[in-house]
Amino acid sequence: MSPRTSGTVRAGQYAALLCYLAFLAFPFLWLISTAFKPARELGSLHPTWIPQDPTLDNFRQAFDEQPLLRAAANSLTAALCAALIAVVIATPMAYVTARHRGRLSTAATGWVVVSQAFPFVLVIIPLFLVLKYLHLINSLWGLILVYVVWSLPFALWMLAGYVRAVPPELEEAAAVDGAGKARILVSVTAPLLAPGIVATALFAFITAWNEFFFALVLLKTPENQTLPVVLTHFLGAEGVADLGPLAAAAFLATLPSLVLFAVIQRRITGGLTAGAVKN
Repeated sequence: MSPRTSGTVRAGQYAALLCYLAFLAFPFLWLISTAFKPARELGSLHPTWIPQDPTLDNFRQAFDEQPLLRAAANSLTAALCAALIAVVIATPMAYVTARHRGRLSTAATGWVVVSQAFPFVLVIIPLFLVLKYLHLINSLWGLILVYVVWSLPFALWMLAGYVRAVPPELEEAAAVDGAGKARILVSVTAPLLAPGIVATALFAFITAWNEFFFALVLLKTPENQTLPVVLTHFLGAEGVADLGPLAAAAFLATLPSLVLFAVIQRRITGGLTAGAVKN
């Protein structure tokens, strides 16, 4: 391939990447623009990207109309607890699955595939009955339990991949030096798995933070409702949206995930680099 052809291919790749980024960024940028527009601009027949007269009235109205802070606290509690519990359970399971081939590994892989194949609507009725029997309907702990079970298969699959990426020779060398199994896991394997654990926790958190269907069905009282459910309250009885406050509330709802990803992404990259240097 000639240098000119190589340059053309690279330019095409960058152009495709920019188009993809623009496609992903368009809804979010339009959401921000709508959140800061006054009512007269929202009803304009010729909408503009940049608000001509930016205002914070949509944010004030959103907080006045709906209990956003309480709903955000419920979502944060459910997402953090679900992510923490899922990672604590999935980490040792992933290690056993990756290091010890056999029926357990095959069963775990099959569980991952089967669990991801069923849509939410097929499991909601038996799930509702089980939680009703356990007296966990309309309870954040019941919702957390659902989130943990739902995110466990993918968390197990992700962490098993990270475990397989850790060279077994490192553990064997530590064993030759006299380290026990527990010491090897804590001092050798766990630090190298840190980026994978953080990435898996981030996945579980974002999944729980954005989840809507289970929260809508399982939580009945307004005091327990999560943020995605409360956002639907900005829709009128006839499906007409209160667009300004809805955009403002949706913009605030997306910020925690974006901030968390921006903060943790550096730690993930730094951990991977450190692990490569140690190896």
